[in-house]
Amino acid sequence: MSVAAGLVVAVMATQTSGAEAKPKPTVAQVKARLAKLDKQADKVVDRYNLAGEQWKKARKEYNSLNGRLKQELGRVDELRLGLVSVAVSTYQSGDVLSWSNLITQPDPESLLAGLASIDQMSTGRSRTMTEYEQATRSLKGQRDKAKGAYDKAIKLLDDLRRQKKDVEKLVGEQERLLRRLNAYNAGNPNSPGIKYTGPASGNARAALQFAFAQVGKPYRYGGTGPSGWDCSGLTQASWRAAGVSLPRTAAEQYSWGASRRVPLNALQPGDLLFAGGLGHVGMYAGGGKMVHAPRTGDVVKVVPLSSYRGIIGAVRP
Repeated sequence: MSVAAGLVVAVMATQTSGAEAKPKPTVAQVKARLAKLDKQADKVVDRYNLAGEQWKKARKEYNSLNGRLKQELGRVDELRLGLVSVAVSTYQSGDVLSWSNLITQPDPESLLAGLASIDQMSTGRSRTMTEYEQATRSLKGQRDKAKGAYDKAIKLLDDLRRQKKDVEKLVGEQERLLRRLNAYNAGNPNSPGIKYTGPASGNARAALQFAFAQVGKPYRYGGTGPSGWDCSGLTQASWRAAGVSLPRTAAEQYSWGASRRVPLNALQPGDLLFAGGLGHVGMYAGGGKMVHAPRTGDVVKVVPLSSYRGIIGAVRP
């Protein structure tokens, strides 16, 4: 073998050895990484859901203010046309006032400045002008409020989009790890669920009947049904079916229940159970079991309460 050929073989051997030196993660390491991602995802998804709710509220506020602004615009325009019409009919010969220019003034301040130059105004016209002036000030206030609400909605939408990227990055890694472990469960969006036969009664029974009917459907971040759910989306919809209105996110549901907390040794079916630093919520089903939407790559399921680690509190809706 020539010296050159020997060098090539040596380099190739070194590269191969280097490639082999990087060991693949063990199953235990993959599971540990997945567990860490699950905790992160709970909090990130809850923040994403909260950002979405804040944006919806801001958008609703803007739409409401914008509707009022349009009404105010119509009122101001009617007052403006009325003022100009009266003034023109009374002072048609006053060329110095440049009525042709005054009539076409689109800006309220310009019209007011022109009308203010009329020295002989009747009491009625003066009152109308005062009303118009007040209306224009109100219009400006409505415009400022609508613009503020619009700017707030846009900022929240930008935040929402950024948080969505964070969620999708986490979800993507969760899916890859689960598939590596052959543990990814796509679920069935049309799952008929299972029948609830536990001890709950009243509206708690109605909530649990709804939740059990979702068993087998996939976990989906931001999911509010009917084909996929995240943890708080499931609890919110379940209790809505029982006539109780819960906030959207796990953290909000816990805050909502500040006066409804119950000790863990006094749980009743239907109680909400919180874990994951308030990033996760499920529902106690009775008989030492709970129903919840666990995580990406899993489905709505009923599990032993003992498998639900890290419970930090319970709320009775």
